[in-house]
Amino acid sequence: MLTATALSKEQGSRQLFENVSLQLSSGRRIALVGSNGVGKTTLIEILLGIQDPDSGSVHRPSDLSIGYLPQDLEEELVGSALEVTLQGASHIISLEERLVELREELSLGEGEDQGRLLDEYGDLQSRFEQLGGYAVEAEAQRVLAGLGFDHEMMYRDALELSGGWQMRVVLARLLLSEPDVLILDEPTNHLDVDSVSWLEDQFSTWAGCILFVSHDRDFIDGVANRVIELDGRSSYEYVGGFSDFVASRELRLAQLEASAAQQNRKLAQTERFIERFRYKASKAKQVQSRVKALSRVDRIEVPEANDLKAKFDFPEPRRSARVVAEFDEATAAYGDQIVLTDVSFVIERGRKVALVGPNGAGKTTLLKLLLGELDATQGTARIGNKVDYARFAQHLTDVLDLGRSVLQEFTASIGEPGDRNLRTVLGGFGFRGDQVDQKVGDLSGGEQTRLALAITMANPVNLLILDEPTNHLDLPSCDHLEDALNAYPGTLILVTHDRHLIRNVADALIIVRNGTATWHEGVDEDLLQAPPESRQSRESDQTANTSANQHNQIRDARRDQARRRSRVNDATRELRQERDQVEQAWEQVEGELAEIQAQLVDSSTYENSELVTKLSKQHDHLKDRASELMDQYETLLRRIARTEAESD
Repeated sequence: MLTATALSKEQGSRQLFENVSLQLSSGRRIALVGSNGVGKTTLIEILLGIQDPDSGSVHRPSDLSIGYLPQDLEEELVGSALEVTLQGASHIISLEERLVELREELSLGEGEDQGRLLDEYGDLQSRFEQLGGYAVEAEAQRVLAGLGFDHEMMYRDALELSGGWQMRVVLARLLLSEPDVLILDEPTNHLDVDSVSWLEDQFSTWAGCILFVSHDRDFIDGVANRVIELDGRSSYEYVGGFSDFVASRELRLAQLEASAAQQNRKLAQTERFIERFRYKASKAKQVQSRVKALSRVDRIEVPEANDLKAKFDFPEPRRSARVVAEFDEATAAYGDQIVLTDVSFVIERGRKVALVGPNGAGKTTLLKLLLGELDATQGTARIGNKVDYARFAQHLTDVLDLGRSVLQEFTASIGEPGDRNLRTVLGGFGFRGDQVDQKVGDLSGGEQTRLALAITMANPVNLLILDEPTNHLDLPSCDHLEDALNAYPGTLILVTHDRHLIRNVADALIIVRNGTATWHEGVDEDLLQAPPESRQSRESDQTANTSANQHNQIRDARRDQARRRSRVNDATRELRQERDQVEQAWEQVEGELAEIQAQLVDSSTYENSELVTKLSKQHDHLKDRASELMDQYETLLRRIARTEAESD
């Protein structure tokens, strides 16, 4: 178990977080959430030992294995994609190499060493079999296939792959190594919808511990059984997935607001007393007492809406023609390699369309056809009349001038501001006050993404093309991007693996798969998952039939288990929320009881008989209350178990 206690960290003059404690133990799958810049990556690096906390401690057992996937690749991969993946099973590979050496030595001669070599060979072969050594390459191929690699790509040099595919190789290596603790910083950023769904299945039955940062609600709900929120001050831990987190968080904030209001009323009464009797000699001692008490009060802070949100706005564009984009039996190819064939559909003004499909299927090619960056070899692809478009892609963050301030980069990128106040526009994208004077190079990945989105959306266009806009964004920014896209008056083409965003924004899907692109009205949930035949071909084509059948059975069992868990989760949500509230109350009472018991064992307490009587009464009351809460807790556990059995 990895344990962190009372961690605090400052960055310059800003406090990122303080008094953060957490435990990473087997079976815990923890989503770490919070706004950009609150210190999620910093906390991860402290847990890994890359950074030191300003205060607090991290206990990492010497025999604990930890795997880490950063947001950006920081190493040079050597070998093919498959060879790099197999490095995750280096302990098995080294055994295999030693077995080969022993076979060669045994074949060379005879003598007294033969017996020793045979004994060593037998021991190593038995261990090799126990570790699944004979299936390790098939398992590596299965993992790569699940992450979108075809047979040819598995054997390509990893350095020839794009950055996104290299990140998948590193993720595959981590999955194969099966560490005790797996720490992932935005693992879905470089994945397509199919691969995210596959990874969700793998993690839902992961035996070790997972700590991951993600903005993907569906992925968090499908994987996490705990959520830890960093809010720019400290951390709060919630039991359950994303849906449970939202409900519990709203309850906590409501309780916090009520407590703050009650505290403010008491403070106001105290301040009125001080003001009224400040100059009255007979009340001087009482006034001074209250002044000191005020200075010692730990005021309850309630996060403001501005702390939780980033707002995106769009200027009003001119009206385009009714047909914004049209494909008529279009075929796209690069040389002799045909990518898309027989593509025919029309995107009309005001539609919000999501492009869905595995990476490499042709989504980028389809956009190139539309924008005239690639000519159709057959048929036609055209953009409509009076269509002004802006396109956002992740590479835009790479071309930002890191030496400029946010305001300088924004001004240089959008041109003539007209009558707009650029500071106000940037404020709408979450850059407020002195933040516009920050250097671009000092921004987090999510903040750079927000700046690139601001540049893309600042000028009026009637066609907006967004390619993975949520990568590196925090959850509040994703919420408000969603709100803005729903309010956007133009036409939207959205390429994303974020199923929640698709479900809540798109009114149609373009499925890019199997060499063509097809139009589907509405958002069919089944289309957001990899089709069964696609998953089977991605896995079974890479391994022997017997191994593939075994993996398919495991995959189906995992899927059934995930569906059952989702069904049970829905049926028991309210009961689990009530259980958590009772558990929190129980823990609070137990804490108060421990404090009183500590006072009662202190001999100095018995010098004050009134205090002893008071503490004894409180002790009896708290014991009764703890007993009541324990009974409630056990009753709720039985009700949850009964409901789970009925829902199974």
